[in-house]
Amino acid sequence: MPVVKWVFSLLKKLIIFFFVSTILAVVAYRFVPVPVTPLMVIRSVERMQNKEGVWVHHSWKPLDKMSKHLPVAVMAGEDAKFLKHNGFDTKAIKKAYEQNKKNKKKMGGSSISQQTAKNVFLWPARNMVRKGLEAYFTVLIEFFWSKQRIMEVYLNSIEMGDGVFGAEAVARQHFNKSAEALTRSECALIAASLPNPIKYDSKRPGRYLLKRQKWIEKEMNYIPAFPKEGEDVDPQTASGTLYK
Repeated sequence: MPVVKWVFSLLKKLIIFFFVSTILAVVAYRFVPVPVTPLMVIRSVERMQNKEGVWVHHSWKPLDKMSKHLPVAVMAGEDAKFLKHNGFDTKAIKKAYEQNKKNKKKMGGSSISQQTAKNVFLWPARNMVRKGLEAYFTVLIEFFWSKQRIMEVYLNSIEMGDGVFGAEAVARQHFNKSAEALTRSECALIAASLPNPIKYDSKRPGRYLLKRQKWIEKEMNYIPAFPKEGEDVDPQTASGTLYK
């Protein structure tokens, strides 16, 4: 009996610690740059194991110091309803689920918020535990962060090439310029590579990537201009000045 009581007491403390620590981490990242992500560590370990040298290109860049085209491009390519939903695009999730039942090639339905939660707090894997934690962290960042902050963290943490993480790094490594100087076309090319930036290299784009780039450039015409911090967009219609 004392052992059972001790186990329940320990579980209670662990659960409290989990919720307190994760909430504090999310609140902290609302204000401070994310220095490193689990995937950056994993990629470094992989390189070390392959004797390729441990290095990761990553440099934090504020959203207002990036090209205005980049948030629009990633919304066009990854999550057109980002400004509308509360973290989950249910239609996209349902569509991916139905397609994945029929095809061997898996289709992703994760929103930018979900991808940000996964990139910053979790590890890359396809299992129910990780997906459950991803949903939990998605709810937290949607509650504690603004859409602008979610986009800023996303564009600074996502993998954009081999050992390349974030907008500033990909701009420097693939285009020899700052993220602020990226053109509309270059932003569309970066967004086109995001489903698999190791396979589809924005530095040396192939036919498929160039085709997807052109599609994203067209889709960008229908995406609202990304609002600055403090500016609101109607959550129901995402009305606002259309991006040009």
